[in-house]
Amino acid sequence: MDLKSRKDIVFLVLAGFFITNAIVAELIGGKLVQFFGLFTQSIGIIMWPVIFLLTDLINEYYGKDGVRKLTYITVGLISFTFIILTVALNIEATSFSPVSDSVFRTVFGQSQWIIVGSIIAFLLSQLVDVYVFWTFKKVTGHKHIWLRATGSTMVSQLIDTFVVQFIAFVLPGKWAFDEFVKNASWGYGFKLLVALALIPLIYVGHYLIGKYLKKEEIVVDRS
Repeated sequence: MDLKSRKDIVFLVLAGFFITNAIVAELIGGKLVQFFGLFTQSIGIIMWPVIFLLTDLINEYYGKDGVRKLTYITVGLISFTFIILTVALNIEATSFSPVSDSVFRTVFGQSQWIIVGSIIAFLLSQLVDVYVFWTFKKVTGHKHIWLRATGSTMVSQLIDTFVVQFIAFVLPGKWAFDEFVKNASWGYGFKLLVALALIPLIYVGHYLIGKYLKKEEIVVDRS
């Protein structure tokens, strides 16, 4: 495969980081941690700020189709991960295995619930993100990148946070409903603060990608 187009290379790099972050978030999601002693969240939450940033960059440079296609591919790969985990969970470990069946199931059995919740929440939130992003862009044009990036994140992550945590932690009986409401609300607030903190990085990403792609346009113009 000869990647001569800079735009293709950028998409491949962004897609690679996007998919990797999404799958790793699923695999580590069974570990719960407390933030600031106020609320409990899956450790997988630390991966989502990168996904926010990547979604906005892909939206900006590759449009609705770019985000939708990558979303469907990612859902397919997360589903494949779920199948592999299911197979691995049902193959018995040897007596001398350093990781016993019970330990393996404790870690990755919970990940299965998170994966099911994430597939549903991820698909819904990404499709909503695309719609909101381009609604804002129709109004703002090429200006106010922060507005469409943050606005789409606010709406999409409201859906993502509550859907995934309900399926991952309420349905398997890990959290009571009132605990879910508290933790999901704090988690959503945390994501919004992170989204605001990432605004400078969104502009940096736009600048670097724009500069890299512009070099290709200059070469084409001279040829």
